[in-house]
Order: sequence, then structure tokens, then C-alpha cells
Amino acid sequence: MMVLEINPQNPQKRLIRRAAEILRGGGIIAYPTDTYYGIGCDIMNKKAIERVYLLKRRPKHKPFSFICSDLKNISQYAQVSNYAYKTMKRLLPGPYTFILEGSRLVPKIMLTKRKTAGIRVPDHTICLAIVEELGNPILSTSATDPEGEILESIVEIEERLGHALDLIIDGGPVSLRASSVVSLIDDSPEIIREGQGDVSVFL
Repeated sequence: MMVLEINPQNPQKRLIRRAAEILRGGGIIAYPTDTYYGIGCDIMNKKAIERVYLLKRRPKHKPFSFICSDLKNISQYAQVSNYAYKTMKRLLPGPYTFILEGSRLVPKIMLTKRKTAGIRVPDHTICLAIVEELGNPILSTSATDPEGEILESIVEIEERLGHALDLIIDGGPVSLRASSVVSLIDDSPEIIREGQGDVSVFL
């Protein structure tokens, strides 16, 4: 397991490339977002996704969210109506998870029975740079211990999860507040969880 310190203001290209290589090889990484530290892998690698399920002790019928690099990237992996596009354009990048209908590009393991997916574009240069370098989205779930406690620092992540990770990216402190989760299915917004992102536009 490797720890890389990456500058959150100006991520070093060489280190971002290294992270993408590890993901391409089926690795699992811990990385900073605009909410918590996340645990992720390449969403196109089923074995890596299964490793994350084991690590999180999560039932298979509860898919993980994933991170896209921008709106254009989202429209490849989800059905985006005009309403959804305008809404997301106003709020992203930011601390939101939007529930949308997944496109055919999304592996089945990442979709609910209703073929929906949770999609994020965090306001954090490191994870967006990794997604761009990798060329497809990365899985996103908060770094927690087996009991579900949020791990707040790199030291905690290394101690509790280091054995199961291939790389930890140290991008400095993060906000430690959850994202707001909003469903945009059928253009009728529904607030699933109120978190850091302002949801007053949906009320």
C-alpha cells in the first residue's frame, strides 16, 4: 500500500497518472473529495467493485455512487433531461449526489433495480483530475471503518483500511460533512438526504 501526497490546489500530473494506473490495474484507493475522504475504484472493473463491497460489508443490492469529471461526462453515463442539465449546471461541481437513470455504459453492478445511479461531481481538483486521467468514472463511497464510523484523517484511514487499499492519497483536510442527495428522476426533484449542498432550490 502506497501513500501519495498530492497538492489539492495544483495536483501534480505525475502523481495523478500514478493513481489512474493503480485504478486501471484493478486497485482500490482512498482519495479526498469536497465532503469526506472517499474509497473508490474504476467502475468498469467488476472485481475491484466486489472488493469494495467486501471492505464496506455492504449488501449487493445497494449500489455505490460514482464520480464523473463534469456535466459532459455525466451525460455519457446517465439520461440527462434539459431540466436535470440546467439544475446540475447551476450546482456542480459541488457537494451533491444526483440520482439519475443510468445509461447503457454503466455496469449493472452500479445500478439499482430501477436502473438508477447516484452521480457526483465534487468540488475537489484531485478526484476530478483522477477521473479525467482514467477516462471513466470512479466509484465513490465514504471512508468508514467496518462499523460505519467516518474516518476523519489519513492516519485513521491507514490504520483501519490500509490492509485493503492499494493507494491512499493525502490531499489535506476535507469538510467532513455529507453531500446532499437529490433524485432528479422524471424531472420531479426529491430530496433524499439534506447535507452540505443547499437544497432550498428544490423546496
